[in-house]
Amino acid sequence: MKLVFAGTPEVAVPALDALIASDRHDVVAVVTRPDAPSGRGRRLVASPVAQRAEEAGIEVLRPAKPRDEDFLARLREIAPDCCPVVAYGALLPKSALDIPAHGWVNLHFSLLPAWRGAAPVQHAVLHGDELTGAATFLIEEGLDSGPVYGVLTEQVRPTDTSGDLLTRLAFAGSGLLAATMDGIEDGTLQAVPQPAEGVSLAPKINVEDAQVDWAAPALRVDRVVRACTPAPGAWSVFRGERLKLVQAAPVPERTELAPGELSAGKNHVHVGTGSHAVELLWVQPQGKKPMRAADWARGVRIAPGEVLGAGAQGPTM
Repeated sequence: MKLVFAGTPEVAVPALDALIASDRHDVVAVVTRPDAPSGRGRRLVASPVAQRAEEAGIEVLRPAKPRDEDFLARLREIAPDCCPVVAYGALLPKSALDIPAHGWVNLHFSLLPAWRGAAPVQHAVLHGDELTGAATFLIEEGLDSGPVYGVLTEQVRPTDTSGDLLTRLAFAGSGLLAATMDGIEDGTLQAVPQPAEGVSLAPKINVEDAQVDWAAPALRVDRVVRACTPAPGAWSVFRGERLKLVQAAPVPERTELAPGELSAGKNHVHVGTGSHAVELLWVQPQGKKPMRAADWARGVRIAPGEVLGAGAQGPTM
């Protein structure tokens, strides 16, 4: 089939690579978000998908909005058979959905109808799912509600961050998307409507959502840190400044610390929660690079009784 691939971030690149490598299909163009400012200089940088497409000599379309008439006209000229999608990042209007003969087929990182929305992997980690996966489905105008072509499953490991899990799903899902294109082409694959039961929503997790509530149980704190890593990054407040929590681990044997109370030893930093303590392993102070929590604690000289959390003050002198 003649394909136009739609995607933007690094997580979409493995699927693009799989389709480029396929001897059954021809990726003639990619659709991606416009170049975005990045780094301290805020210079415009092409998306990872755009960079990969340009390396492969593939035409890159960067519509400000996918309803733009110039973009729709070019898509009609190309006349793709199908448009595979991975994390494109914009809603597709019906005027675009109607152009390819076999529609737009999305690789979504959940077992639909669970976790429809922008952040399925983060919500799977946040809610303690033991099993997740990926699904390919035909995009309709509803939110991730279209009929499903295929699925794969993936275990959620106890120490998985969202970044860990998403990386595994991106590579496993690339094969699923390529196989879905094969099945659509030869007519052996039919999309099956999603069940009405079991629908859950996975809205984007923003910075405010990533603030740790130390009164919550340690299990919840651990899930928030892992779900928000690498983005948007779990955080708390220490001496009036934001402290990013890069890696933590439960310490079930320590129960005497109050919620948010810090206890620093030579090689550890423990924080109290609503149940037992957690150990901070890596942190990132405001304006600095990530560092081992024990090194950070030595540098700031944590005083007895100091706490993490909103309204926390420095030590009294």
